[in-house]
Amino acid sequence: MSALNALDWIDAHEHELADALASLRCSSGTVARWGRTLAERLTDGGRLLAAGNGGSAAEAQHLTSELVGRFLEERRPFSAISLCAESSSVTALVNDYGVDEMFARQVQGHGRPGDVLVLLSTSGRSPNVLRAAERGREIGLEVWAMTGPAPNPLAELSHSALCVEAPSTAAVQAVHLVAIHALCAVLDAELAELSERRMLSEAPVPESPDVAATPAVPLRTSVPRRRTA
Repeated sequence: MSALNALDWIDAHEHELADALASLRCSSGTVARWGRTLAERLTDGGRLLAAGNGGSAAEAQHLTSELVGRFLEERRPFSAISLCAESSSVTALVNDYGVDEMFARQVQGHGRPGDVLVLLSTSGRSPNVLRAAERGREIGLEVWAMTGPAPNPLAELSHSALCVEAPSTAAVQAVHLVAIHALCAVLDAELAELSERRMLSEAPVPESPDVAATPAVPLRTSVPRRRTA
């Protein structure tokens, strides 16, 4: 049996990605709704929290970096925290409370009602991510899931879920990254619209003419005399 070469793997992965991207297109409404919601929550002072394991941890950190930094257009930074990136906190929590609490306790510490919690899991079954979803709902966060094929426990625990139909972890994670970029693009567009609407609402209203200052036209009250022959 010959060893799998790179081109064979790329060809197979391309077919997986084509099917996975087709499922993402079917979920484009969810991405658009998330972008609109984020624009409102973040501009009102809300925060986004994100978490995942392994490759999904990298995706979570990618999302938060786009929000604190920028995606395409220049804009103000927003509060976004990747719960898997704080190595001292994560290791202390695992040591003191166990692996299942490593995200949930951070959610409880950082989250406030109305904040958004994005949880990524290719299987949708990671216990520490499920515990974070439960804790987030308990304290009033809006919980969004990005997973592999549905149904899965994380999608069921979340207020909204984007489930990528793909047979491999690699394809799911690749399409999650596309979804994250699409979400950021929608967010930027919504922020631009919000800014434009705010500028229009704050624009000074043109003053109406001062009626009192307009010279009055005298009324003709005298009756003209009749000519005599």
